[in-house]
Formats: sequence, structure tokens, C-alpha cells
Amino acid sequence: MKHGKKYVDSAKLIDRSKLYDTDEALDLCVKASTAKFDETVELHVKLGVDSRHADQQVRGAIVLPNGTGKNVRVLAICKGDNEKLAQEAGADFVGAEDMTQKIQSEGWMDFDVLITTPDCMGLVGRLGKILGPRGLMPNPKAGTVTTDIAKAIQEAKAGKIEYRLDKTNIIHCPIGKVSFGKEKLQQNLETLMEAIVKAKPAAAKGQYIRSCAVASTMGPSVKLNPNKFTAVSTNNG
Repeated sequence: MKHGKKYVDSAKLIDRSKLYDTDEALDLCVKASTAKFDETVELHVKLGVDSRHADQQVRGAIVLPNGTGKNVRVLAICKGDNEKLAQEAGADFVGAEDMTQKIQSEGWMDFDVLITTPDCMGLVGRLGKILGPRGLMPNPKAGTVTTDIAKAIQEAKAGKIEYRLDKTNIIHCPIGKVSFGKEKLQQNLETLMEAIVKAKPAAAKGQYIRSCAVASTMGPSVKLNPNKFTAVSTNNG
């Protein structure tokens, strides 16, 4: 794969054979960011589980202490008094049949998070084939199907993210923007890693945190030393 000059120059800052501590890794990640926009920093964690088995799934949601730096557009599908609560909590779009119809017939997808109440899951369930592949299907484990819709909306706006395994047993999550700086990114990273460690399935055997790395949108990845997190997960396991 060919890379541009900026990427190549940035990559020279990083020792590919080294496993970095989180503060040094994030410092390098910020320094290696050369794009003209405020790049997102992502954490990638490979786990020692098998996502094909239901008892080895790892999924949850966490509010990052410093948010994600992204303006999150929230769609609330609810009825009655919950509509007013959703509007007051800051939802960008609120509705029920009208909104599900708009998604179904017009292919409208101008939102980042869909939050609904249990009584409206019948409506939302019809959109499974549209929302599922995009990772937008509400789920009680992620807190996006809830009776307290106002709280869920406020958390989503504050920087709540969902983490879950992909088919290769890796979790990919944003932990903020390059402009946050090393300290805020580190707080977000450690909060997310703590949640992932706590979510360790009882059926998981062997080393839980296999490897982890951070990277900005356009920058090279920096490998983290997983031993710190491995020690914590061993204690919890």
C-alpha cells in the first residue's frame, strides 16, 4: 500500500516494533496527526474471545469523561409524554410512525444515534434490515432502548459510545479528537478500557486483551502495551 509523504514522515516518529505506554502512545498519535481537519482518534482492541459464541460476546456502552468531540445527532422514536421529554432533553428529531416511515420510504438517515422506548420497539423492529447493517439498531445493553429517554438522550449528547466486537473479535471505538490533547484522550481511553475489561465474559479463556493500538483518522497506528490492561482483566477474571 502506498502512502503520502505526510503519512510516511509521521510514521518515522513511531517504532513499529515497540509497545508503548498509553501516555507516550497518545502523545505520538497527536504529533503524527498532520491533516488540516481535527482528526478523530480511535482505539482498536483485539480480544481473546470468539464472537461466534453467544456466551463470549462483549458489548456495552460508556460515557466518555471528555466526550467524543462530535456533535451527535439524536433521533428519538417515542410517543405521548416522552415526545416532550425527548425534545426538552435535546433530541434533534422526535417522532414515531412519521419518522419510521421517513426512514423506510425515503431512506432518510441524517442521525447518529436512535433512541427509543420499549413500547415503540414494534415500530423500530421493522427497520432492522436498514438499521442493523449500519450499527444503528437500538439495544437495551447499549441503553438505547429505555424507559428513561431523557437521560439516554443527554448521555448520547455528552459523548456516550457503544463498544462491541466485530467478526474478527476486535473492538473499534473513537476516544476523542486530536485537539483534545494527550491528557483528555488518556482519560477517555482508560475509561473505555476499564469498561471492556469489566465486560469480560465468564467463558473467555486465556489472555483476554490480546493487543491494542491507537490511531488518528489519517495517521499511522501506535501499538499499546496490553500488559497493564491484561493484569487488570486477569484480576477481574
